Amino acid sequence: MKELILPRPNPKQELFLRDRHRYIAFGGARGGGKSWAVRVKAVLLAFRYPGIKIMIVRKTYPELRANHITPMRTMLGDSAVYRDTTKEFIFPNSSVIMFRHCQNDSDMDKYQGTETDVLFIDEATQFTEEQFMKFKACVRGVNSFPKRVYLTCNPGGVGHTFIKRLFVDRAYNLSERAEDYSFIRSLVTDNSALLESDPDYVEQLKALPPKLKKAWLEGDWNVFEGQFFEEFKNDPSHYSDRRFTHVIEPFEVPESWNIVRSFDFGFAKPFSCDWWAVDYDGRAYLILQLYGCTGAPNEGVKWHPDKIFCEIARLEAEHRWLRGKRITGVADPSIWDRSRGDAIIDFADRHGIYFEKGDNKRISGWMQCHYRLSFDGSGMPMVYFFNTCRAAIRTLPLLSFSDANPEDLDTSQEDHFADSFRYFCMSRPIAPKKTAAPLPEPDDPLELNKKRYDRFSY
Repeated sequence: MKELILPRPNPKQELFLRDRHRYIAFGGARGGGKSWAVRVKAVLLAFRYPGIKIMIVRKTYPELRANHITPMRTMLGDSAVYRDTTKEFIFPNSSVIMFRHCQNDSDMDKYQGTETDVLFIDEATQFTEEQFMKFKACVRGVNSFPKRVYLTCNPGGVGHTFIKRLFVDRAYNLSERAEDYSFIRSLVTDNSALLESDPDYVEQLKALPPKLKKAWLEGDWNVFEGQFFEEFKNDPSHYSDRRFTHVIEPFEVPESWNIVRSFDFGFAKPFSCDWWAVDYDGRAYLILQLYGCTGAPNEGVKWHPDKIFCEIARLEAEHRWLRGKRITGVADPSIWDRSRGDAIIDFADRHGIYFEKGDNKRISGWMQCHYRLSFDGSGMPMVYFFNTCRAAIRTLPLLSFSDANPEDLDTSQEDHFADSFRYFCMSRPIAPKKTAAPLPEPDDPLELNKKRYDRFSY
């Protein structure tokens, strides 16, 4: 067996190779040297731990062959035997590297009962969160081998939202531990080997349309193709003048402003209760938010409807912006549904929390949201969000269009605040205004939402 000689990793690849967290994500932009890092880390683990089982997953088999199997056969030579029938490398010390693909949900059935010690999911944003959870369940075994999940990823794709939540926003459910997760951001400029072999690659990325360029060259997780609320802006440099930004610092809400409470209830999904202050010009400010889970899979806590409205009643009795105010409520019409037993509205009534049925027209509702988000001739929108309302700020820019109905958004996403926002907008419809040209993008935009925050924000 010949000696295995590996090239020296770049600094970001070395961080990836040395990282020992339970869940490690690597990448964030195109050309960061992710596939090489996966191959090398898998081989190093196979040599280091005799008998270990390692699985590398990619969307399709041709991608696995081109990105991993063929280069790894060249790398290993006679140091390991590749079995094409089982798609596995077998090492002399009995370690195994398996290659698996999952092009659709039906492929997941093939992996029931599969056990692995270490899992690599290459291009993880190509997988849904449900597929990720099923693959993650394969990482088990009664032995002393490390149990880790490595992911490589770029912004965009069906898994963008959950990958961003876990590794970029670091917004965890109560069943998840922040100390288990690590994100190593790698850009094409970190990959000196690629820059030397293909010096024009960066120029190719620079020539992309603006959104793709920001995602694939700059690794910006807040911008991606298909964004439903493309006009949403969170620019801290304009918090003070409030121009061309929707997110601002909180201020004391005047006593005379009207307060509107909007509510979206999710059956086995998160709920969103949102309080809006409306000024004399009809401009709305999201000042407070209660956001939580009613029992979605993999969540660490379930909020029974009685608990939700108990907490809403407490906030309205105690919070200085709400206490003593006459609050108008508007909610998802489905909470009046009694086909599943007690209606959700019955729980609200018991706590003295009253709502009117929201107008549930989706397309006209989204248009009202767009009208409020649009900037007028002076760069002022008709809606602002206090930066303490973190679930709203996190989820709104992630929503994308529906493939089935291009005028609607994709309802499989975390759209609960968006629905609450829509009910509010339809309760106070406005006419579209003449919009202003946006300010130029700053040269070094501030990266947002990096601090860990609780699932419930208010």
